[in-house]
Amino acid sequence: MSLVRNSATIGGLTLVSRVLGFVRDMLMASFVGAGFASDAFLIAWRLPNLFRALFAEGAFSAAFVPMFNRVAGAEGEKSALRFADDVLSVLFPFLLLFTAAMMVAAGPIVWAMTGGFPDGGPEKFSLATDYTRITFPYLLLISLVSLLGGILNSVGRFWVNAAAPVLLNICMIVALLFFRGTTDVETARTQAIAVTVSGVMQLLWLIWACHRARVSLRLKLPRLTPQVRQLLRIIGPVVLGAGAVQFNLLISTTLAARFLDQGSVSYLYYADRLNQLPLALIGIGVGTAMLPTLSRQVGAGDQAGAHATQNRALELALILTLPAAAALVVSAFPIIRALLEHGAFAAEDARATAQALAAFATGLPAYILIKLLTPGFHARADTKTPVRIALVAMLVNLALNLTLVWPLGHIGLALSTSASAWVNAILLFITLRRRFGFGLDRHLTHSLIRLVPATALMAAALWGIEPFVTPMASAGLSGRILGLGLLIGAGVIIYFTLGAAFGAFRLKELARQVRRRGRAPANPTAEIAPVPPSA
Repeated sequence: MSLVRNSATIGGLTLVSRVLGFVRDMLMASFVGAGFASDAFLIAWRLPNLFRALFAEGAFSAAFVPMFNRVAGAEGEKSALRFADDVLSVLFPFLLLFTAAMMVAAGPIVWAMTGGFPDGGPEKFSLATDYTRITFPYLLLISLVSLLGGILNSVGRFWVNAAAPVLLNICMIVALLFFRGTTDVETARTQAIAVTVSGVMQLLWLIWACHRARVSLRLKLPRLTPQVRQLLRIIGPVVLGAGAVQFNLLISTTLAARFLDQGSVSYLYYADRLNQLPLALIGIGVGTAMLPTLSRQVGAGDQAGAHATQNRALELALILTLPAAAALVVSAFPIIRALLEHGAFAAEDARATAQALAAFATGLPAYILIKLLTPGFHARADTKTPVRIALVAMLVNLALNLTLVWPLGHIGLALSTSASAWVNAILLFITLRRRFGFGLDRHLTHSLIRLVPATALMAAALWGIEPFVTPMASAGLSGRILGLGLLIGAGVIIYFTLGAAFGAFRLKELARQVRRRGRAPANPTAEIAPVPPSA
């Protein structure tokens, strides 16, 4: 399979999951709103969700997948599966004890995050603690899902792991539609229960898929083999390196809970959810598809091939990311209004959330770049450098948070997260260039200088079109969604027409790559073929 096709497979299934996620968020906004119960649930959900992002989409996969592939390449698939057995035997008891300890210590953890909710008092704090105990078993379950998913990714079955998050959203939607309570507090509790139930469902799904793929793992007595020791040495630093953005969001959420008005936690959550859509579709999809190939190329000493693979991944990501970021900045309010402004989610909630979304979206290209540059270090067994860079970015985020939270409120927290992501991405690129000789090749440079004007003109067109679709909001939810659909459709047509006209990419080539089956080409630069500079 080509990089484009693998990315499209992962991205397509992620799109299904995210669409269902937005259905879930729309129902959550309608039934719970942005306030007392919503803030309490989102604080409880933040920690297991953080670990989900780290393990399922970040640290564990980034550490385990390259090692699994190196063992498979050097010693064969049976040795790689024995390595996976050893990892499972150590991972499972550790996660069991860690999850139990976190549930027991839920009260102090929530207090550390919220300061006891100065805006909501003891009742809100107690509610958040209760929800945290309900949701935290999800960490154990999703970490095991990540192990099995990493193995399936390594043997080319990307779609199975990419489909697993769909079950999370289905469980939460079913809970909202059929098991919600009569109050917002009861409804939020059903969401907490649904989170853990979804973890069980995802684990069963991955176990079944492994059985179908004839991948069988055995749980045995824990044993710290040399390979497991090496994985443990790698995974700690990778947590910080791959999870910098998530840790920054945790800091922002904590400050919002401690110092800002009620509802601020919810505004940041809903805005981040929308901003995460292109990150999940593009950054995680392309990064997941790229990592096994990159690891094998580096392991074989093919530095030129590794650089070409990473350039093509960056090119594909930027083709899709730049217009998405511009659209989220320019059209944040109509997007939020169409998707969330109904039921308990009021107009003032929509406007505050849109402000946060526009601020988050300024950092969207940086979030994607982090996802695609960090594997360049992990594939070369360098986990310390991304950690150091992540720590610098986290300090920048904290300093900006403390500077901007007072004059700008929740908008300042979102801007701080975006700025720190740019610091992270720029430092990753500079270091990767100096240490391993990675740089933007001719194809990527050619494409990039043409993508920027195409994106700018599309943003200007959206800004001009928006007043014409705004009156449709008076027709209610259906009118707002129709107006948003017209706005998005116009933006897509304008951007791809301009991009093709400027020579940033060839539409036929992109379509052909998505359809193509079989092995990746011998020349990785053929993965995405922009118009040659001489054209």
